[in-house]
Amino acid sequence: MNIEFNKNEDVNKQSVYELKTRLRKIYKGGGEKNAAKQKDKGKLLARERISYLIDKESEFLEIGAFAADEMYAEQGGCPSAGVVCGIGYVSGRQCMIVANDATVKAGAWFPMTAKKNLRAQEIAMENRLPVIYLVDSAGVYLPMQDEIFPDKEHFGRMFRNNALMSSDGIVQIAAIMGSCVAGGAYLPIMSDEAMIVDGTGSVFLAGSYLVKSAIGEDVDNETLGGATTHCEISGVTDYKHPNDQACLDSIRNIMSMLGAPQVAGFDRIKPVLPKLDPEEIYGILPENREKPYDMLEVIHRLVDNSDFEEYKQLYGQSIICGLGRIDGWAVGIVANQRKVVKSKKGEMQFGGVIYSDSADKATRFIMNCNQKKIPLVFLQDVTGFMVGSRSEHGGIIKDGAKMVNAVANSVVPKFTIVVGNSYGAGNYAMCGKAYDPRLIYAWPSAKIAVMGGSQAAKVLLQIQEASLKAKGEVITPEKEAELLKEITDRYDSQTTPYYAAARLWVDGVIDPSETRKVISMGIEAANQSPIKKQFSVGVIQT
Repeated sequence: MNIEFNKNEDVNKQSVYELKTRLRKIYKGGGEKNAAKQKDKGKLLARERISYLIDKESEFLEIGAFAADEMYAEQGGCPSAGVVCGIGYVSGRQCMIVANDATVKAGAWFPMTAKKNLRAQEIAMENRLPVIYLVDSAGVYLPMQDEIFPDKEHFGRMFRNNALMSSDGIVQIAAIMGSCVAGGAYLPIMSDEAMIVDGTGSVFLAGSYLVKSAIGEDVDNETLGGATTHCEISGVTDYKHPNDQACLDSIRNIMSMLGAPQVAGFDRIKPVLPKLDPEEIYGILPENREKPYDMLEVIHRLVDNSDFEEYKQLYGQSIICGLGRIDGWAVGIVANQRKVVKSKKGEMQFGGVIYSDSADKATRFIMNCNQKKIPLVFLQDVTGFMVGSRSEHGGIIKDGAKMVNAVANSVVPKFTIVVGNSYGAGNYAMCGKAYDPRLIYAWPSAKIAVMGGSQAAKVLLQIQEASLKAKGEVITPEKEAELLKEITDRYDSQTTPYYAAARLWVDGVIDPSETRKVISMGIEAANQSPIKKQFSVGVIQT
């Protein structure tokens, strides 16, 4: 191994260490003091509930672990947006699990909590996954109610989704394991079945304080909406359990009796590990996002047996397309080539840039995968489409539009991994969040923005300097350098994968070694949702 490989390896492994350190902190939720309060009530913590519920030795794919990361500082923060979500296996059946974390502001809903819950429901609806809600929440965080309550994609959308899933035959089971207040009370009761833990679970439209102020009635919360009330008097809940463990055992038992799902029929054979060592990805991926590398070397370390059937290998080389298998599943891979390539016409093409020929090739390949019913995997390391008179005269906009059209209209499930850069329209063409990937994850090396930091900072500097000059300020070279650094630092902080994950532009940040697991579990989920829509791209610019 050469010096550069070793340097890359050190930097990338350090990034993975930082990722794991950040996750460990997030997993502590609201901290030890708040955790102890929950334990004193005889309750399991949110992550303990999930661990108890899922099958032993099985995988759990977390969604949105970094949601709200470094947000809401004035409110004291909201780790994981106060809710733990992910795809897990319960009695052998893959399902979506949503568990409120009562150690974080008593499980109250912040704006990002609503966004994360809706993302979990979206994944469940797209893939027809059963949903298990482990409810323990004080309801809407009142100081921010205007950002959570009234809009289309706010709190109320959850209950609308409950109703749609029920109508569509997607199983929903809810366990009331703590507070369940006001509008939030509808979530478990709009599920197919609702169970409640005696002594700790309660559900009501208004708590005792609000009842007192509204109608003058003196009543305690247990009498108002505890397990005995709702299992023996109101009939609102269906099962009463003495503790968290018994409640979770009951869910496992019910899940064991579900009928088998219909399948989409995506092809899978016995999985084989890559022949080339996936650990070598750390050394292949440059420590500097500007440096070239061969994306094929990465692909060969992700696909089974390192076998990859490349499509139009010598044409449109700035995008790599081809067929392979990941954990046994057949996939079509669309990936940005990051090394400089030379076309047969003698044109030198920059790595990570989409040219007309590569856009045409990718469009055709995406259409072929839809024809063959093969799921698509996008590996993003893209700086955008080629600019300049030569490209404009060659019709780069219409060729890019073709690719965007094919991606947008694909009916096969799409999965996106942001390996490196994800800039501008390149993000769109390579199936960014706006194009409905079933799952989208980023490596620690990812950068997501409208353009690269150095270019953006210079543009922003020009704007700021013009504004200052209009006010009569003199810009010295020292002042200009200071402004540029300030702008660059601020812009770069907004392009990190953690910034993107905090806002759910991606579902999470993962160690590259987890990529095969993410894609495999994603396709397994997607296979439970037969494709009903016919593939059609509509009008394509020619």
